[in-house]
Amino acid sequence: MTPEYWLPVVFAGLMAIALLAYVILDGYDLGVGLLLPLGDEEEKDLMIASIGPFWDANETWLVLGIGLLLVAFPLANGIILGALYLPVAAMLAGLILRGVAFDFRVKAQDSHKPWWNATFAAGSLIAALAQGVMLGRFLTGFAPGAAAWAFAALVAIGLTAGYALLGAGWLVMKSEGRLQARALAWARPAVWGAALGVAAVSVATPLVSERIAAKWFELPEFFLLLPVPAATVALFGVLVFSLPRLARRQAAGNDNGCWLPFAAAIGIFLLAFHGLAYSVFPQIVIDQLDIWQAAAHPQGLKVILAGALVVLPAIFAYTAFAYRVFWGKTRELSYQ
Repeated sequence: MTPEYWLPVVFAGLMAIALLAYVILDGYDLGVGLLLPLGDEEEKDLMIASIGPFWDANETWLVLGIGLLLVAFPLANGIILGALYLPVAAMLAGLILRGVAFDFRVKAQDSHKPWWNATFAAGSLIAALAQGVMLGRFLTGFAPGAAAWAFAALVAIGLTAGYALLGAGWLVMKSEGRLQARALAWARPAVWGAALGVAAVSVATPLVSERIAAKWFELPEFFLLLPVPAATVALFGVLVFSLPRLARRQAAGNDNGCWLPFAAAIGIFLLAFHGLAYSVFPQIVIDQLDIWQAAAHPQGLKVILAGALVVLPAIFAYTAFAYRVFWGKTRELSYQ
């Protein structure tokens, strides 16, 4: 257990935590942005208010994850970001559009506000699709050809639907009345889109690499890992059967279980991420580069680790504090 061995493992774990936190936390506010055009003007304000205290801080996890990739695995950073230059640029453009629109929609004249709402939604869509393309290209090892790009497009659609599911679940949990009822309706098609994306990734990933296929389908690993896809299917089943029941309960004025769609969506993302991490580890560029080959010098990693041990608890602390302060249902949006 020399530093040359365990330091890259630690940084791979930290990077995985940062990316998982980003996908879930920024995923739901991207999802709210995707759903924004479906609401009326009053609902749009409530939808924005529901993510207002959180959305900007949620993107901190993306900065942390990419920063760790850059400083801890510089060789992989060059390969990955070089191969993903266009989708990364598109993602950043989408996030910039979201940031600008979020601030300007409250300062614009009433006649201009719909344009800023549309810009926020467009930025959310661009960022979500770009992230899906990045994931799809990564899983195919950046292979050329139409088939690889078609798979990346399918993953992009599936991830976007997954974000919409997270966003709808968040709105069900944070809203009341008509918006909550509409969010329950929006969640239903998003469930099937997210299921399509998870199925596509689950089927294609073992086909990309014989090493990954062996990790999943050789015995006894197959039986040990079977609970992961089984639990994922079960959570999709929970959503399919619970959403109509929650809608009837909500119509009767009963808000019990409003947290269930969001919790189930988070569970699906956690299980999918677990499966991907197991499939890929210890590769950081599939079948090209592992974490030890890509890692920076151990002395540099020790210095970076000291900084990470200060930064990570601070991010966790202010994230937890923000969610504690703004816990509960979203109220009418106001700026004073």
